[in-house]
Order: sequence, then structure tokens, then C-alpha cells
Amino acid sequence: MKKFYLKYVLIAFVICSFILPKTIKAETETTANLEKEHLHLYSEAVILVDAESGQILYEKNSKEKLPPASITKIATAIYAIEKGNINDLVTVSENARNVDGTRVYLEAGEKVPLKKLIQGLIINSGNDAGVAIAEHLSGSVEQFAEDFNEFLQQEVGVQNTHFSNPHGLYETEHLTTAEDMAKITQYAIQNQTFRDIFQTSELKWDGETWDTTLINHHEMVRDKEYEGITGGKNGFVQEAGFTLVTTAERENISLIAVTLNSMYSEQSYEDTTALFNYGFEHFETDQVLRNEKYTDGFEHSYLVTEDTSFTKRQGETIEKDVSPSGDLIVKGEDQRIITEVELDQVENKEKNEQMKSEIVTNEDVVNQKREEYHLSIIVPIAVVTGLFVSLLFYFQIRKV
Repeated sequence: MKKFYLKYVLIAFVICSFILPKTIKAETETTANLEKEHLHLYSEAVILVDAESGQILYEKNSKEKLPPASITKIATAIYAIEKGNINDLVTVSENARNVDGTRVYLEAGEKVPLKKLIQGLIINSGNDAGVAIAEHLSGSVEQFAEDFNEFLQQEVGVQNTHFSNPHGLYETEHLTTAEDMAKITQYAIQNQTFRDIFQTSELKWDGETWDTTLINHHEMVRDKEYEGITGGKNGFVQEAGFTLVTTAERENISLIAVTLNSMYSEQSYEDTTALFNYGFEHFETDQVLRNEKYTDGFEHSYLVTEDTSFTKRQGETIEKDVSPSGDLIVKGEDQRIITEVELDQVENKEKNEQMKSEIVTNEDVVNQKREEYHLSIIVPIAVVTGLFVSLLFYFQIRKV
């Protein structure tokens, strides 16, 4: 009876060992999950994201598809920087010169460096610069839209965005979400050229027919009254309302705030300020560093495979445990799972190296034995053959 009982206990243990790692993974949270304060926000959709970890710190309707207006140009700018040569001279077409909306007053036939067009696109929100960029990179705005969307989906990883043009003028299918715009911005600010342009408050502009100083249309970038602002882009068309993307950083955290569809410009800035205040007051970024070593309950050792950022509450003490599946689980004070980090088992590495070494050693031994075996056969055969040939030679001489 005891054997029968033990048999089923063992079966149950094996089943649990397969289920437990999956259960832990299913409970992983993607946000810092602070009991959210109720922020009074005017915008239809907003999101606040840690720029390092990508964790969502606050959101409202962040997956709702809405027209973005000129914050589209963030995506156009990083696409142009990565897919074009910023030193190329771009010839402005009649089509680019005649585009509606905000312009940097390019003239047909004018030759402008691609980098300068990107600056005019972001700082002065030049729609004509956007069309000139699109035609230079893809030959037409229509082809650019296809190439552009493929880039955003495949390389940036957005899921709910479709852009029909490079500038954000309203079209029915030109839509994005606050969440996707945060992803695009997080991707873009990893590029130094983009960051330099994104934070420029003013730029001297010498055009063929327009000499001026471009003043950034984003008030928080231009006025620098809010501590820590590192860049931004604003937008407006009637159908989209006022839209805003802003980045800011202080000692312990870098943030991205996106607001979509405010009725008034002031409301989008008030919402952005409220989001930043909330983020800076409650959160900080921490890291699990590459090659940090951890041990599980069975004394198995693991190494972190790459630097991983995560967001925690200000001053929060965290716990780090190795799961049965071999991942590092980072937990907050209330035992919520903040993030999971991939680990590499040290013993496996050592065993693999040892096995490789043993294989090499075994091959050497086999080769040596093979040589010894060959020698043990070849030498006697050579001796016998030599004696036989000598005897034949001897008898031939005697006959003579």
C-alpha cells in the first residue's frame, strides 16, 4: 500500500515540476503597478513610460487608435536617420513645395542636406520637409508609406499604428495609439543624432528664399521651465486635437509622456506636467547587470546574460529569486513581480566546456592509439617485406 501511495506522490511531484515555472511566468507584471493616483487629465488618451525599462507607469485609453497629427514626424525623423544618409543633398520637388500646413518654405529645385530637412521637420514641423524626405527615400509619398509602416512594425515593434504620410496631415487611416507613440519615441531616443535634434530649442535657418531662426514649437522644449526636459514634438489638426510627445529625465529615471486629443493646447501641457510630476515623485529605475551571479535553492549558479533595466517605487527594497525555470524574478515589497530576467546556468557552461575538452582529449587519445596501431602493423610488415625482398635478391645472385 505504501509503495502504491509513493508511486502517486512521485507522479504528482513530476506534474507540479512542469506546471510551476509556467504559473510563475503567467503572474509576471509588465508595469510597476503602483496604486495609481487618480490624475485629472484632459486628453482622451495618455501614457507615461520609463524610457529605460519600457514599463508603463500610468495610462488612460493608451491602446485607443487616434489621429496623431504632427507627432508623426518623430517616426519620420528616426526612419530618415536610420535608412538614409544624413549628408545626402535632397532636391525639393514641386509636390513638396506645395504641401499644405506648416512649412519651412522650401523651393522647387532647391537642394537641401537630409539632416537639415530632418531639423526643419522636427523643430519647425515642416510638412514640406516631410514630403521632400519621403520622396528622396522612397521615390513617392505612397511608396514611403509602405516602407515606413513596414519599418515601424518590423523594427520598432508597433502593433496598432498605420501612417499614410510622413507629416501627420489628417487622413482617415492615419492612426496610432499613445502606447505605440511611446514605443516609437523610446526607439528613436536611442539614436544620438535624433536626440540632438529632438532637444534643439532654436536653429538658424538659411534657405533659398527664407532666412530665419527656427523656434521649437514645443513650449516645454523652447522655454525650459520644467526641470529635466530633454526633447519633444507637438501636433495639431482639427480632427486630432492637440497632441504632444515629451521626454524628460532626472537623477533616478528617464520618462516619456504621450498625450492625444486635447481640446486646447494648454491642456496637453498640463497633462504632460501632471504625468511627469507623478513619475518623478513615485518611481526610479534600477538595473540587473550583465554577469551578476545568482544561486537557486539547489545551489545551482546562474549568470545574467545582459543588462536589464526595471522600474520600482521610490526607495523600494526589492527581492531577487531564481525561479524553477531558471529565470531571475525581481519582486517588490508587496511580493508583486516587477520583471523577469533571463539567466544562463553556470554549471551548464562549465559542463559544456568540460565536455568539449573531454571530446578533444578523447580524440587525441583515439588518434594516438590509431597511430600506435598503425605502427604496430606497418613496422612488422615492412620488416617481413624487407627480409623477403632481400632473400629473393640473394637467391637471384646465387643462380647467377
